[in-house]
Amino acid sequence: MRRLRSTEAIRRLVAEVKLSPDDFVAPVIVREAIAEPNPIMSLPGVVQHTIDSLTLEAKRLVSLGVPALICFGVPALKDARGSGASDPDGIVQQAMRAVRDAVGDQLVVMADLCLDEYTDHGHCGIVRPDGAVDNDATLERYAEIAVVQADAGAAVIAPSGMMDGQVAAIRRGLDTAGHQETAILAYSAKYASALYGPFREAVDVTIAGGGDRRAYQQDWHNATEALAEARLDIEEGADMVMVKPAITYLDVLSAVRAAVDVPVAAYQVSGEYSMIRAAEERGFLDGQAVMLEQLTAIKRAGASFILTYFAAEAAELLGG
Repeated sequence: MRRLRSTEAIRRLVAEVKLSPDDFVAPVIVREAIAEPNPIMSLPGVVQHTIDSLTLEAKRLVSLGVPALICFGVPALKDARGSGASDPDGIVQQAMRAVRDAVGDQLVVMADLCLDEYTDHGHCGIVRPDGAVDNDATLERYAEIAVVQADAGAAVIAPSGMMDGQVAAIRRGLDTAGHQETAILAYSAKYASALYGPFREAVDVTIAGGGDRRAYQQDWHNATEALAEARLDIEEGADMVMVKPAITYLDVLSAVRAAVDVPVAAYQVSGEYSMIRAAEERGFLDGQAVMLEQLTAIKRAGASFILTYFAAEAAELLGG
C-alpha cells in the first residue's frame, strides 16, 4: 500500500476526494446602520459587512471561484414578530439586490430564512404567551419572508428554523407568488448544538430568559430522525437538504447522503471555525492544514457542498 503514498504527485494522482473552490458556500453577515465593516471578536477574520463591503466581498468570491454565498442580516431594530425579515427594504433584501447588481449570476445568492436575527426574544418563530414557539403562526411568517427574499433576488431560500411543515409552506408561498424557479435548501438536520455561540454574537441574538431551542432543533443524541426529517423535507418540495453542524455529525451526514437523491449540504458552523482559529492563534496547530483536513473530511462523508467561514481562504489556497 505504501507504494501509492511515496510521493506528493502519486498521492495526488490516487486521491479519492479532492477539494475545489466549487465545493464552498460563503456565509456572510450584513448589518444595518454601520459605516464600515465591524470585526467579530469570536469569529476571527469574519466581519459584519456594510452593503458596500459585502459587494466587494462578493466580487472577491467570484474572483476566487467560489460559486455561492448565503446572507444573514442584523437589523437596527428587532421586535416580537421579526418584522425586518419580511421588510422589502430590510437589510438582507438590500444586500441581495446589491450583490445581484454587482455580480449577476456569477454567484448563487442564497438567503437564510429564520426569525431569530430579527426578533427581540431570539427565538426562530412567533412566541406564544406561555413562551413556547407557535409552529403554525411561524409558518405564515416564513412564507411571507420567502416571497420577499425571492423578490429581492435570492436564487435559493434556506429555511433554518426547524418548524414542522416549513418547506411545504414556503414552497406554496413561492409558487403562488410566481417564484416557481426559486430553489429551497432545507436545514433538515439542524441540531441543538453548543457550537453556535460565535454566530449568535455575530448577529446579536440572545434567547429570552436564558432559554434554548431544544424544543424544535434536533436532539444531538439522535441520528435516525435526521433521515426522517430529510425525507419529509424532500416530499414537501426541498431541492437540497443540509446537515448542521458538520464535523460533529459526520455519521449523520453520511447516512443522509446514502438515503436521499438530492444534493446534501453540510454547514461547518461558527464554533467549528472558531476552535481552529483559537488553537491556531495559540500555536497549538497548523490552522490551514486542519482547515483543509476537516473540509476534506466533510466532503468525504458525502457533502455535495460545504457552508464554511473558510470559503475564501480555502479557495485561495486551492488555486481558485
